[in-house]
Amino acid sequence: MEYVPRETILNDLKSEMENIMDDYGLEDIGIYEEEGEGKDYYIGYTIRKDGKIYMINIPFVKNDKNELAIAEQSWTIQQENGEHKGCRTLGEVFQTINQLH
Repeated sequence: MEYVPRETILNDLKSEMENIMDDYGLEDIGIYEEEGEGKDYYIGYTIRKDGKIYMINIPFVKNDKNELAIAEQSWTIQQENGEHKGCRTLGEVFQTINQLH
């Protein structure tokens, strides 16, 4: 497991925001972070598409230095009606979102 500083992950996500917004026809995009129980941590995006809000995130594990490593290459889509797990890429995430509405 390769740990990297949290800021590095956030900077990588931020650098892709404009491309993601353009590529997938989003109305808005922002960074999503949530600290889970124990060493669990979730980072991804909050997006608005067709007037609906979605939180998409990937699970990380935090070490004692507050560095993060991807726990599993599996995106989760959270929305008002529940959540969908198991997307392996952002392309799959947006295909699923398109099917959800």
